[in-house]
Amino acid sequence: MIPAEQRKRITIKDVAQAAGVSTQTVSRVMNKFSYVSEETRQRVEEVVEQLGYRPSTLARSLIQQRSYTLGVVTFGLKYIGPSRTLNGVADKADELGYMLLMKELDNFDINSIDDVIDSLLARQVDGIIWVAPEIGNNHSWLDERLEKIPVPVLFLAMEPREGISSVATDNYQGAVLAVKHLLECGKTKIGHISGPLTWWEADERKRGWRDTLTKAGLDASDQHCKEGNWSSASGEQAFIQLLEVFPDLDAVFVANDQMALGVLRESHRKGIKIPEQLAVIGFDNLPESGYFYPSLTTISQDLQMLGELSVQYIVEMIQARKGNQSVIVQSRFIQPSLIVRESTKRV
Repeated sequence: MIPAEQRKRITIKDVAQAAGVSTQTVSRVMNKFSYVSEETRQRVEEVVEQLGYRPSTLARSLIQQRSYTLGVVTFGLKYIGPSRTLNGVADKADELGYMLLMKELDNFDINSIDDVIDSLLARQVDGIIWVAPEIGNNHSWLDERLEKIPVPVLFLAMEPREGISSVATDNYQGAVLAVKHLLECGKTKIGHISGPLTWWEADERKRGWRDTLTKAGLDASDQHCKEGNWSSASGEQAFIQLLEVFPDLDAVFVANDQMALGVLRESHRKGIKIPEQLAVIGFDNLPESGYFYPSLTTISQDLQMLGELSVQYIVEMIQARKGNQSVIVQSRFIQPSLIVRESTKRV
């Protein structure tokens, strides 16, 4: 039988006394605040480990009047992008001691959006991360409803707007990197297979393709762009349509790696040699893209980082508001990078 003294719950006061610091300092260390010296942080963490201290989430919430819960609104979990982003959200939230309450939108009807927001607020979330991408006018509710929400809201994958905090991959710059690489490979007849152009991200990638070709004095007419729906099957069909109107193209920028897989398959079926006759570049840098045949040159966007940064930023906004400090509203872009593989070849 375990002696009663060993069954006693270790409290924050026990940790503070053993470490020779105040309970406030222990709290700052446990909440990973930056304004604690490294020496003090290490001493407190050692005592926490030695005593086996586990903070009470309920007690912390009652004392600080915070739920330590973040609301997450998402859409389209069948797509790789949102699901990979959520991995980053979950990892960072766990690191910072926050729970997640996730709501997936079935549609963008204003009543549906109101219900989701009201549901999250009823559960006392400290902040909301809007992971659902910008599609068509699905963010039209912002002007009327956003300023009435009593907690910070951070948006992902949306066009930057004044007065609204957001973080996104710089899709436009990613497309510029892709097309510039194809130009450096000596390609001059470059087509594009876009994602669904109601998506802001897809439209940004098409805009980058068009602007880069136009700046180089090359044709970027709409007939040289065909639209897919992010799936491999749609990439294959879009490529077939592109060849019908642009049979002499020598390169194609595909808006995601999944659709690029369809392009590679159809090229093999038609006997088109890659990269000798056709250079292909994708977007996303899926883990599998290095194992396509041939391996796929692509634009890497770090969706894990996107998710992690979204949590870091929303927590900063929450802390600022709780400390009666002004919340800095800004739009932040994460820069993508070029990954060169076998599907392109420099001259």
